[in-house]
Amino acid sequence: MTVRSGVRLGLLRQLTASAREYRLANIDMLRGLVIVIMAIDHVRDFVMVDAAQDPMANPDIGVALFFTRWITHFCAPVFVFLAGTSAGLMTTRKSPSELGAFLLKRGLWLIVVEWFVIATAITFAPWGIEQMGGLVAVPMQVIWAIGASMIVLAGAQFLGRRACLVIGGAILLGHNLLDPVWPATSGPFDTGHPLWAALHAQTGVAAGPFFFGFVYPVLPWIGVMLLGYGTAGVFQDPPERRDGRLLAWGIAATAAFLALRGAGVYGDPNPWRLQDTVIRTALDFLNVTKYPPSLDFLLMTLGPAAVLCASSDRVPAAVKQPLITCGRVPFAFYVAHFYLIHLLSMLLGVLQGYDAGQFLTIMFFFPKGYGVTLPGVYAVWLLVIVTLYPFCRWVAEVKRRRRDWWLSYL
Repeated sequence: MTVRSGVRLGLLRQLTASAREYRLANIDMLRGLVIVIMAIDHVRDFVMVDAAQDPMANPDIGVALFFTRWITHFCAPVFVFLAGTSAGLMTTRKSPSELGAFLLKRGLWLIVVEWFVIATAITFAPWGIEQMGGLVAVPMQVIWAIGASMIVLAGAQFLGRRACLVIGGAILLGHNLLDPVWPATSGPFDTGHPLWAALHAQTGVAAGPFFFGFVYPVLPWIGVMLLGYGTAGVFQDPPERRDGRLLAWGIAATAAFLALRGAGVYGDPNPWRLQDTVIRTALDFLNVTKYPPSLDFLLMTLGPAAVLCASSDRVPAAVKQPLITCGRVPFAFYVAHFYLIHLLSMLLGVLQGYDAGQFLTIMFFFPKGYGVTLPGVYAVWLLVIVTLYPFCRWVAEVKRRRRDWWLSYL
């Protein structure tokens, strides 16, 4: 190799790395935003007085609490979609066989993490929960959904991006056809159904010493990840074309949500109705189904997210850069924030006169009357974000400097 050709090769690698970094910055900002917002809901679960998993099910819910919960609806769809997008961008540097092996191992790893690491963070009782007859509770949440979806994508990506786009779109558009024929369940503690019911409904399964509560029915999330993979090419377009396509798709999806939800003929099993006030009617209109995520739910969340991503270059650096930092280490943030929130809830309980042992359980069994009101939830949330940001910055810097294979699993 001549000196001139070596210089050209070096410049090409630099330009390729810079382009990839630029593309990923937009994804990382959006991913960082939703993971920071996500923490609000988990803080509410752990520290709010008599917190409910879904406070929007209460017809008398206050507007502030409604939107505290509603804004977090954007997190899981964006997070799963961008996981598929990131996998799609890997096709520029991995062969289908390499990508398939990576996604399979990554998906299995995430399920193991959900089973042991996240479950322990949520319960602080890896030996079993007294209120559940000594069973070890394993809430199968978004990490499980991402892991299972990655395992499916590991095989589906051999079909190509276009096929994944079509299959993912078909799942999103058609899965609500299962609503009238799928087994009806009462939530993740309902054990009266076979395991396959967890594909499209919340259900619980007891197996040996473990109780698996399937909070996230996985079929629609597989569709979201396949859709993200199939549309990854848009992030390889020049900035103006990329932003234009994202903006058009986002507006179209949001308009489709308004039209479909307004018509009420398909897209969500929970129809809206006119209420006694305009604001109550608006709240009912926005109260779409998350478990499993309905077509209306996904249009309502992914549409505005695409619009925001298209506008990410106009976000001030003082806001954008911290979000990018968190978005580059979402897994580290996710795991750490559960342990930190549970520790803070235990400390809060002790300060309120409860015994620390009462918090070695899942949050639904925390003492009655424990907790703070909504302003206190936001105060604890800010404390969590401020505490975790230096940790996220350190992990991001380690991943930037080093290329150890195991860092791709963090």
